[in-house]
Amino acid sequence: MAKLNAKDFIASLNEMNLLEIKELVDAMKEEYGIDPTAVAAAAAPAAGAAADEPTAVTVNLVNAGASKIPVIKVIKEITGLGLKEAKDIADNGGAIKENISKDEANDIKAKLEEAGATVEIA
Repeated sequence: MAKLNAKDFIASLNEMNLLEIKELVDAMKEEYGIDPTAVAAAAAPAAGAAADEPTAVTVNLVNAGASKIPVIKVIKEITGLGLKEAKDIADNGGAIKENISKDEANDIKAKLEEAGATVEIA
């Protein structure tokens, strides 16, 4: 297999959709034990990104929506809690996961919103 240079690699990334890029990132995590998003996040402040953004955030459930069962299942999956504890969070709202990266928080928010919940990241 021919070695890719940075320019060719970037060109191939431009041809990928978001799902394919996520699969690439996951494969890099598995194969090399690295998280390219962490490297990008660490380089961002050096590149002049806003330094006042929080690095650790909390995902809060505001409302479980009309159908709570899918939301409870997602809460159980994310937190590892039992059925009763996950149901309590779905019924009463509150923190789903605390002190996590913004990327992880956005992934969790997307899963919960897909299940019908209203979520905020603080």
